[in-house]
Amino acid sequence: MEKYPENISAAVFLAAFMPDTAHHPSFVLEQYWQRTPSEAWLDTEFAPYGRPEDSSMSMFFGTKFLTSKLYQLSPVEELELAKALIRPGSMFLSDLSKADKFFKEKFGSVPRVYVVCKEDKGIPEEFQRWMIQNSEVNEVMEIKDADHMAMFSKPHKLFNTLSEIGHKYG
Repeated sequence: MEKYPENISAAVFLAAFMPDTAHHPSFVLEQYWQRTPSEAWLDTEFAPYGRPEDSSMSMFFGTKFLTSKLYQLSPVEELELAKALIRPGSMFLSDLSKADKFFKEKFGSVPRVYVVCKEDKGIPEEFQRWMIQNSEVNEVMEIKDADHMAMFSKPHKLFNTLSEIGHKYG
């Protein structure tokens, strides 16, 4: 969006972290970390990686976190596949905190649609709504009874939602 805004008809944020043009790209993630109590991470494991001065942290979602926060409404086959394929990841807070702010004339010029997954417990609806209020969003859509993995918990509703967005902004 920042590099090629003219090539993007609309950006769709599906139960996702959505940066803005007023803060550094890390701001939304920093807010999420501050607002998420440590016990909410359940059995997620955190470990440092990279150079000590970068203070980068990896995270590895545990079975309890996957089961109760991300895939709680998804078919059990998808949960089992996720558990078999899970790898350590990062939120890249260190990198994002050093990145330049996005420009309103570039990133901010692309229409944004936020799709709220009402039963997402990984990025709870309250936090999704906070991001929407603090950013310029052209449209908000909802998928009821969808967990964080809407492509598994509500695939037909997600398809219909994305099709509607495509027709409207394409």
